Amino acid sequence: MVLTKAEEQVMQILWEIEKGFVKDLLIHYGEPKPAYTTVATILKILERKGYVSHKSYGNAHQFYPSISKEDYSNKHVNSIFKRYFSSSIKDVVSFFSSNNEISIDDIDDAIKLLDKLKDQKK
Repeated sequence: MVLTKAEEQVMQILWEIEKGFVKDLLIHYGEPKPAYTTVATILKILERKGYVSHKSYGNAHQFYPSISKEDYSNKHVNSIFKRYFSSSIKDVVSFFSSNNEISIDDIDDAIKLLDKLKDQKK
């Protein structure tokens, strides 16, 4: 499941600080900072979605990620790869090359990586 921009922002902070109360997360926001209740609501939504868990200390909750940044990134990128590129590396390369989003150095690096992957698959 793909996260909203606000949810992903909270997750990025949690991945960075590893665990924290709402006030701890607010410190890491730029100006203008969201309201305390907004961040608390986003954390509850993330918890329902399975991305965040918490430990209770009386009425206070310390939140921590339930999924690693690497696991989320893999799922997110794979989802985009399947939905938008039909799981085709050729379509990805075609997309980036047609939009002039890829440099010659990037192409050379990609060729090296693909050659290495090809050798591993043999």
